Amino acid sequence: MPGSITVEQFAPLSRQGGFDLIDVRTPNEFYEVHAVGALMMPLDGLNPTAIMESREERRDQPLYVICRTGSRSAQACAAFERAGFSNVVNVEGGTLAWIAAGLPVNRGIRRPMSIERQIRIVSGLAILVGTLGTLITPWCLLLPGLIGAAMAWAGYTNSRAMGRFFSKLPWNRGQAAGLPAACGSCSGGGCSGS
Repeated sequence: MPGSITVEQFAPLSRQGGFDLIDVRTPNEFYEVHAVGALMMPLDGLNPTAIMESREERRDQPLYVICRTGSRSAQACAAFERAGFSNVVNVEGGTLAWIAAGLPVNRGIRRPMSIERQIRIVSGLAILVGTLGTLITPWCLLLPGLIGAAMAWAGYTNSRAMGRFFSKLPWNRGQAAGLPAACGSCSGGGCSGS
């Protein structure tokens, strides 16, 4: 079973630096507010082996994992355990407890467009292009027809396939590799490490 730590216990570590903290929430949640020093690594794309390998000489030191309330970070810690890494520590209570404890956060660093909005824009443009393409050939009507069928099927089955596809795009993913020591640049208001 992965270890855990309260934000109150983590506070002294937070002040002295030299820790690795990953935030497994979605990019939108992370950019809205995140603990200073946290690096974004969304749960749906988490690769425990790659993360541990990127830590190099810090591989044997604890890796702290945080989310919003502690639930997703517990899932992430379990994934690390299944991959053979036992030095992961769940930050209990997550970002909400971090904020309540008065620990430093970064707010609104960058607010990317939501995945849902990206899907609507791409679908709308594909339908527009397909419809205008009928001026060239009637076969272009297949594009809006396929988009409509895919959206109807996704609604009927409650599928999130398009959302999963869009979450894999480079601008929607977290830091893929290269987990540095705590992101010291976050404390100055910018967050180049995330």
